[in-house]
Amino acid sequence: MGNFWKDKRVLVAGGSGFIGSHLVEKLLPKKAKITVVSKTNNLQNIAHIKNKLTIIKADLTDKSAAIKAAKNQEIIINLAAKVAGIQYNINHPVEMFSDNVEIAKNLLEAGVKNKVERFLAVSSACVYPHQSTVPTPESDGFLYDPEPTNLGYGWSKRVAELLARFYHLQYGLKIAIARPFNAYGPRDNFNPKFSHVIPGLIKRVFDGENPLVVWGSGKQTRSFIFVQDLAQGLLDALEKYCACDPINIGSDEEITIADLARKIIKISGKKTKIIFDKTRPDGQPRRVGDLKKAKQTIGFQAKTKLDQGLRETIEWYINVLNIKNQIAK
Repeated sequence: MGNFWKDKRVLVAGGSGFIGSHLVEKLLPKKAKITVVSKTNNLQNIAHIKNKLTIIKADLTDKSAAIKAAKNQEIIINLAAKVAGIQYNINHPVEMFSDNVEIAKNLLEAGVKNKVERFLAVSSACVYPHQSTVPTPESDGFLYDPEPTNLGYGWSKRVAELLARFYHLQYGLKIAIARPFNAYGPRDNFNPKFSHVIPGLIKRVFDGENPLVVWGSGKQTRSFIFVQDLAQGLLDALEKYCACDPINIGSDEEITIADLARKIIKISGKKTKIIFDKTRPDGQPRRVGDLKKAKQTIGFQAKTKLDQGLRETIEWYINVLNIKNQIAK
């Protein structure tokens, strides 16, 4: 079987970010010619490989900047997004919606203007409603409103999927659509203002918060996909299922938030107690994807178990911050 990616000119929007940096690492040995677009000068996540990449600084909410960045590219992977934690999403629905829709539209327009061969639209499990079926099939993606705690972001990803469909219908652009479920791993965002649940809990445990205050009842469940597995799933989706038809990319390992907190504490070697703040929202009661389509269409199945992924994430966090701590064996 030939190498689909060899010598392909690939634009990775958001390629210096958490997920993007891992995806770029997976592309390099495939001999792709990679251009990374970053909004900021923060290239810490790709510092070890930046001499192997072309790097463009651009704000992709500017259409002309997006079109210019995509010049002479054959493939666009859109991982550029404004993402944040639950409280930021609740407080800033306009910003979360408008910025993400603008980025999606501008990059699709750039794809058409530059006649790219393929486009990967990275959506999100946040498109799903509070009362979705569990495990959640792709067909639930446009039922009711998205989960209220992610309302602006969830609608932005729905609109991005619609735009992808319309650009496919009107211009024939070949597009893959992926809906990731709760990615985590090394290089995640540990800033409390923007972090998701796993990096948020890890930081607070190592900051010495005791008791650890966990939002909601702790009974809500999630499935988490290790970032390296997700990166592979995204590449597989673009290569094998460019059908403008969304597929869930996730893990079928479901866990309550209470048990997740206990795992993190145990791996960290701490003696932290947990209390639950039931005045805070749980979010969706359960968020677990139906992964049958991913297995059938692209042969994807997550490989990394949660215990292993959490250990690797915590070890990375300790090493980066030079924390003198003995991880429990």
